[in-house]
Amino acid sequence: RLTDGMGQSSVAVRGAPGGVVSRILIPMSNEAVGILADGVASREERDAALQMGANHPMGPLALGGLIGLNVRLVITEVLHDEFWDPKYRPHPHLQKMVRTGQLGHKRSAGFYSHTKEPAASTHCRCNPNNATRAGVRTAWGSQ
Repeated sequence: RLTDGMGQSSVAVRGAPGGVVSRILIPMSNEAVGILADGVASREERDAALQMGANHPMGPLALGGLIGLNVRLVITEVLHDEFWDPKYRPHPHLQKMVRTGQLGHKRSAGFYSHTKEPAASTHCRCNPNNATRAGVRTAWGSQ
């Protein structure tokens, strides 16, 4: 298995658009953006709530910035195109952020200001520089 040689673990699942992780995380991340946009909770409060309440190592807004908001938007759009389910419809606030160049860690602007390298345990192995609709569909569409 590919992951054995990388010192990583894997879970065998049947092939499906978006795989398992993205299909679970994208609706939650979209709601986190909505909560922020509606003024219900600050980015820090929102992320801390999931870290404490759901034992997540980081909140969805911090994770989105680390992955790249442009990458997250493309994944969301691919899932929405594939399933036509409103839970995958990208939040307008996320669309606006990407349109205005707020891409997260890649540009040091997004939900958080990223001025230092993330901890080794939270790094992302994806390449946000290659985030295109077709590229993500190819990379993640067959997970």
